[in-house]
Formats: sequence, structure tokens, C-alpha cells
Amino acid sequence: MTLYLKYRSKNLDELDLVDVSESLKKIVAKKSMPHAFLFAGPKGTGKTSAARILAKIVNCE
Repeated sequence: MTLYLKYRSKNLDELDLVDVSESLKKIVAKKSMPHAFLFAGPKGTGKTSAARILAKIVNCE
């Protein structure tokens, strides 16, 4: 197993970016999902991990 898969964040509390984590928690708590999300930033900042966690929360994965 590669390191990035082994140590990937599994839930919103494990994300390193606190502001992103808090924003996603607020959106999930409201129960009204936007039609799309745009995750942007440099390599290695947790964009894919945040998208995977969000997909798991809304049962898309």
C-alpha cells in the first residue's frame, strides 16, 4: 500500500485544513447540498481527500 493511501484522511475531523473542514461540516449539517463543489489549490493540500470524504457522507461512493 502506498503512503498517500495509507495515511489519507478518513473523515472531516482528520483533514489538516481546519477552515475547509469547518465549511464542509456546516454544509453537511444544513442538509442542503450545492449542485457542485470546486476544490482548488496546490498539490498535496487534501483536495482529493476532502472530495472523497464528502462523497462518502452523501453516499456517492
